[in-house]
Amino acid sequence: MKKLNVYVLTTAMLAGTFLTGCSSVKNANNTQKGAVVGATAGAVLGGVLGNNVGNKNNSALGAVLGGVIGGTAGAVIGKNMDKQAQEIETALPGAQVERVGEGIKVILNENTVNFNFDSAELTSTAKANLDKIAKVFIDNPKTLITLYGYTDSVGKDEYNLKLSRTRANAVRSYLGSKGIGVKRITAQGMGEADPIASNDTDAGRAKNRRVEFGIIANQDMIEDARKEAARY
Repeated sequence: MKKLNVYVLTTAMLAGTFLTGCSSVKNANNTQKGAVVGATAGAVLGGVLGNNVGNKNNSALGAVLGGVIGGTAGAVIGKNMDKQAQEIETALPGAQVERVGEGIKVILNENTVNFNFDSAELTSTAKANLDKIAKVFIDNPKTLITLYGYTDSVGKDEYNLKLSRTRANAVRSYLGSKGIGVKRITAQGMGEADPIASNDTDAGRAKNRRVEFGIIANQDMIEDARKEAARY
């Protein structure tokens, strides 16, 4: 992950250095410069991140980084996502919330929404925590949510993939029952891919039995951001 972050930063710096040397940008005001540099850096980063992260089994991180609007519109979206990420952190202190590009990655671990071994049943604790994050999603309707269900490494790959899909769908159904339009939510099973802890211990396997959220702007938010950017 550190290598990726360094690569992304270097790419963005190169894009910015190249563009600020162009005569058309030199003659622009600061907002216009930021938009031009951001748009080009966004395009570059979109390709880099899509290739380097999007190929990682369509993980939540890959989904968030897969599309980059860039420019002033991207900055507007980023501001909206900052606000929503903070609301999620406030609602669910035990969740891992990360702002990535123009989206949000959320890991609901064993302290929030985890699953017992070989089970896709939501516990009372899981439901209570999903109630909290559901309110954030209802208050921020202009986002799309992708759910990724995971298992530990015990059992056959095919079975784990099916179980992880069932877990993601259980969360999707529950959120839908709380008033979130299911058209906003996509559920995907990842099996035992992308472990966040060692599968050699009970504690590690418990952490890997999780659900991740990838949250991105929907088309309405993108259009609103472009309209706002056009006013600069």
